Amino acid sequence: MTALAPARPATRRALLRLHRPALLVWTAFVLLAAGELLWVHYSAAPQERTCARHWCAYTTFADADSVMRLLGEALCYAPCAVAAWAGAALIGRELESGTARLVWTQAVTPVHWLTAKLTAAALPLLAGASALALVFDSVWSADQDVLAAHWTWDRVFVPRGPLLPALVLFGLAAGALAGLALRRALPALAVACAACVALRLYLRDLWQPLRGPLSGFWPLHLAATGTVLALTAAATVAAYAVLRRRTA
Repeated sequence: MTALAPARPATRRALLRLHRPALLVWTAFVLLAAGELLWVHYSAAPQERTCARHWCAYTTFADADSVMRLLGEALCYAPCAVAAWAGAALIGRELESGTARLVWTQAVTPVHWLTAKLTAAALPLLAGASALALVFDSVWSADQDVLAAHWTWDRVFVPRGPLLPALVLFGLAAGALAGLALRRALPALAVACAACVALRLYLRDLWQPLRGPLSGFWPLHLAATGTVLALTAAATVAAYAVLRRRTA
């Protein structure tokens, strides 16, 4: 036990160095999306309120509703990019190259290896997705008088609250499961991304039946979030089960 203690911080540092480019890309995406949302709130929306009394010309990338539509779609599909990265770079590549087995011989158990990877990835992903969800909800709630989208539309329903971080975590879990099951980067990338896209496309089918017993945005949103978190937990448990079977 004493030999493992110093290895854990070293493992986390090694993971951060290894996946620094992905962390930088995610940070840039979060900052860019948040900046665009703030631009909508502080520039585009006030201008459109002024234009309500006059005629104004708009372009696809200049009016508030178009920008919010594009951002909403981008945030809805961001978990698919996370799933592809997790399946290929985070898990699949190391298993395919044999790097993981080398690490397992250096006082790091397979379970600790997977836990360290998921934790190191989940923390920045969860922080960034939560920040984007908070900003998106604040901007949409404050400026919905100039926005055409209704809250039941997926590009509004998904990124307005904890459903977005839940989907990001699902992408991470699905990628890890695909990487462990297939042990090859490209097939794991394809399968994980396909699973996340399928959930994204059929997400409405998960929460629409709840519109009978539940009404309003937050009851439905939280119910959908709980469903996605249950799927995430199942994928995580399955990933550990596959890992134990592979290393037994």
